[in-house]
Amino acid sequence: MYEAVELRDGDKGKYLGHGVSRAVKNINEKISEALIGLDPIHQYQIDQALLDLDKTENKADLGANAILAVSIAACKAGAAEKEVPLYKHIADISGNTGLLLPVPAFSVISGGKHAGNSLSVQGIMILPTGANTFEEAMQMGSETYHHLKAVITEKYGADACNVGEDGGFAPNISSFKDGLDLVNEAIERTGYNERIKIAMDVAATEFCIGTKYDLDIKSPNKSGQNFKSGEDMIGMYTQLCTDYPIVSIEEPFDKEDWENTKLFSSLGICQVVGDNLLASNLKRIERAIHESTCNALLLKLNQIGTVTEAIEVVKLAKDANWGIVVSQRSGETEDSFIADLAVGLATGQIKAGAPCRGERLAKYNQLLRIEEELGDQADYAGERWRLS
Repeated sequence: MYEAVELRDGDKGKYLGHGVSRAVKNINEKISEALIGLDPIHQYQIDQALLDLDKTENKADLGANAILAVSIAACKAGAAEKEVPLYKHIADISGNTGLLLPVPAFSVISGGKHAGNSLSVQGIMILPTGANTFEEAMQMGSETYHHLKAVITEKYGADACNVGEDGGFAPNISSFKDGLDLVNEAIERTGYNERIKIAMDVAATEFCIGTKYDLDIKSPNKSGQNFKSGEDMIGMYTQLCTDYPIVSIEEPFDKEDWENTKLFSSLGICQVVGDNLLASNLKRIERAIHESTCNALLLKLNQIGTVTEAIEVVKLAKDANWGIVVSQRSGETEDSFIADLAVGLATGQIKAGAPCRGERLAKYNQLLRIEEELGDQADYAGERWRLS
């Protein structure tokens, strides 16, 4: 509800109402005319022209999907005009002097709205923080993913290896611990033990009922029997971080539960990532920084709507010494822009799904190409995790 508006057609007779012909029409008939004569090298001018044309705070007139598509296209055109790689152009326009290959957060277990199992948590991820290069991180992540498939097959059968929207496996488990045990065993089989850490995308907003959290909300026969208070959830997360090598938890509480998010973050146990709490929204990020609510930003481009605004919130998060995770969406495309964005802005982290499915691999393959192109100048962010 705090994201920029993604304009859909609403015609139930076409694409179940999810069509985007209105947004396309806005590009072809309104936006294109307003941008004639502007230089794509000057990203700020183009994005400001888009904002001036829309005039709404949440981009509801033209649609954030129309605005972002043009903003990204202009950014790519600017790089082409300068004859430099996209990530270098992004670094230039942001004033960033150092390029950084991000640590990938590979989704390996899917639940929540992303899968049809009974797991309330939206995803469990692995982070190859102990890799020395991005290429090595890809190898470690892929090997662990395939070992996990074998672990799940042995315990639950081959039909338990179907995958969720972001490519993570979706066995019919219901508890956080069951999922974490599967991932831990897969990591042990690879022999990478200390070199791979675990992250969770809880997406607690999806199972928050009033001020309580229903951990069995997806189990029809159990729903309402396993309610947890905010205090209970903090205790559970604290214990999980003790029992497993968890270094990051995303959206541990409801998007309006600022108090418990702050209490948990203050413990300093792990990176606490704001997703729906922040919605990549400048005002909410400023509030979270002021109140010390969390310590990391999940950056989703279409939540904010332009490349310039994304750069601004990243700078804000960096000034607060926050972690920054450039993120996919569940309905991804094969476009790889966020890979260049993560390198150009030196965010240090990227969440692009599992090491499978074309729309996920597109980002990882682009990062491999970037690392190869940078050669000896390539810098992988894993060392920063090890030092911290």
